[in-house]
Amino acid sequence: MITLDTSLTAFPSIKSPMLARLKRLHIETVGDLLYHFPTRYEDYSEILAISNAIPDEKATFEGIVLSIETKKTWRKGMLVTEALLGDATGQLKLIWFNQKHIAATLKEDASIRVSGKVVLDKGVFCISSPAFEFSSRSAIHTGRLVPIYPETDGLTSKYLRWQIESILNRPIEFTDLIPQDILSRLHLPSLTQALRSIHSPRTENDRLVARKRFAFDEMFLIQIKALQIKMQWDVETAIAFPSATEKVQAFVSKLPFELTAAQQKALQEIARDLEKPSPMNRLLNGDVGSGKTIIAALAALSVASADYQVVILAPTEVLAKQHFESLFTLFRNEPFETALFTQAYQRIGAESVNRETLLQSIQSGIARIIIATHAILQKNIRFHNLSLVIIDEQHRFGVAQRAYLQQEAAKLSDGLDNAIPHFLTMTATPIPRTLALSFFGNLDLSLLDEMPKDRKTIITRIATSDADRRYVYQFIQREIDKGRQAFVILPFVESSAALTEVKAAVAEHKRLSEEIFPQLRIGLLHGKLKSKEKEAVMAEFKNKKLDILVATSVVEVGIDIPNASVMLIEDADRFGLSQLHQFRGRVGRGEQQSYCFLFPGENASASNERLQVMVECSNGFDLAEKDLRLRGPGALFGTRQSGIPDIAMENIANVKLIQIARDEATTLLAQDPKLEKHPLLQKTLARFDEKIHLE
Repeated sequence: MITLDTSLTAFPSIKSPMLARLKRLHIETVGDLLYHFPTRYEDYSEILAISNAIPDEKATFEGIVLSIETKKTWRKGMLVTEALLGDATGQLKLIWFNQKHIAATLKEDASIRVSGKVVLDKGVFCISSPAFEFSSRSAIHTGRLVPIYPETDGLTSKYLRWQIESILNRPIEFTDLIPQDILSRLHLPSLTQALRSIHSPRTENDRLVARKRFAFDEMFLIQIKALQIKMQWDVETAIAFPSATEKVQAFVSKLPFELTAAQQKALQEIARDLEKPSPMNRLLNGDVGSGKTIIAALAALSVASADYQVVILAPTEVLAKQHFESLFTLFRNEPFETALFTQAYQRIGAESVNRETLLQSIQSGIARIIIATHAILQKNIRFHNLSLVIIDEQHRFGVAQRAYLQQEAAKLSDGLDNAIPHFLTMTATPIPRTLALSFFGNLDLSLLDEMPKDRKTIITRIATSDADRRYVYQFIQREIDKGRQAFVILPFVESSAALTEVKAAVAEHKRLSEEIFPQLRIGLLHGKLKSKEKEAVMAEFKNKKLDILVATSVVEVGIDIPNASVMLIEDADRFGLSQLHQFRGRVGRGEQQSYCFLFPGENASASNERLQVMVECSNGFDLAEKDLRLRGPGALFGTRQSGIPDIAMENIANVKLIQIARDEATTLLAQDPKLEKHPLLQKTLARFDEKIHLE
């Protein structure tokens, strides 16, 4: 009996070399293969008469092979097979290159179906490298909606179609993880039918219904997982801080600026969470420059003032050091110590210390607020009474990374019996509510969707011509003459091109230094620099010893430089709106008017719709919504970062589907909290948990 867990080694038609190639795509079982969904389909479902062929259109034809000949070209020695296909209405020339098996397989008088793109060559209809099948066989590669799959070297869509069809043509009935009453209520097909329809759809509607079924499956699992975490979280115990509000309000009254209404609301929500004896699990979702750091600082103050410890986790050493300097200055008159713990830096207050001294101060409780990278998440580090963990994603930690950090932080030796820390996660990526519900359904949400009153809107312009570039360089020079500074950002091309990116940054730094601004001081920042080197460059820029900073996009440029007034982004079309908004947010932090210039790449359209949105819109939440519509959820998180399967990512902004999945998950867990009556669902959820973490 074939099940989804049946190994592909059980099928004689799949030879060892192909098993190795399939393994490269993480395909080892029947389930792996059947869940390797098509990325698209070629519509070859309509079979045309040859006389009705349309040049440059894809179509399917059926006829008799009138002639077939294979020969070598005299110049390159390439093997070319030409055949003439005929039906009652006309003739069609077929051409294959370097495919020896064609001549051995196809013979004159054979009745075949062919699919491909028609071209008109010297008055004759022609298809180059068409897919073909004998008319007597079931349509797999022609004459239907033909699935196209993700491939790897030596593993084609044709091969995958053949193997998948072979399995689906057997008498199978897979056990369904979704209860039948839910399927009936939502009018969804069974698992077996959905798998048949997604790989062999008879109609477009078959395909859509199947994808809807699998999107529901993934979303249902996400929501069950989120609700289970929430149920577990609700029964945990944490230290309550009922009197923290008065201390925080007194501190706020002495700040040299007013909190926005959004900041005040978030602060109240966090204070209410900290007053409870159950752990806070809140996401602080804010726009660039909306003041997340001060809210995190005030939350830390609530706990540290009550003689308990706080850890603030930053994604990079540079940002950890920046947070430390900000909080050390902010709390310099408070009766507790602020510490910094990274691989490169160990500080207690103003004093640099060795690692052992710092660890002792953490264990004894002398260090009350500890700013660190994830290097602190080690078994040998012991705390005195850790009661609050703040995770600063800063556009870097994805969903799974954040979850890992929270999991590991929860395991720390926090010095408290029968209690776990409160958790506050900050994200610098404005997330539309729809995505927040999907990704963070188990977290309470605070939104900072309001900018400080003294912030000027950053003027954004698209620059496309050589004249534009000359003007922007002159403009930068004028701003620097006024005592300002500028950023130049270069794009990250692809994950495998890190060295190419560094070379591009070095080359641009050289060009600007020698040809454009020879009289200016220009710094260079890229991912291959060591932490201390990055720190030195940023310190020079912050201390106004550099006029321009050339930086690659993989380097965290979240350092606060109030004096920087110009942001120039090269190849801006390579970035999503949210990323561009992050970079733009590096300027406009002082009192002066600031500017952002977007230079599209050479092949980008001058009227690039996304870049125009940047010009017209300054609100990060609005931009995120537009990015969601233009490019999908992957633009905000990246599928790899999220850990969420592609088919769920495609539907993750479908509010109705998410709500239905959440309602069904809530009902099911109310009846069966531990899924004891649904063992397959329990088993699938355990596997699912390996891919995606929502803690």
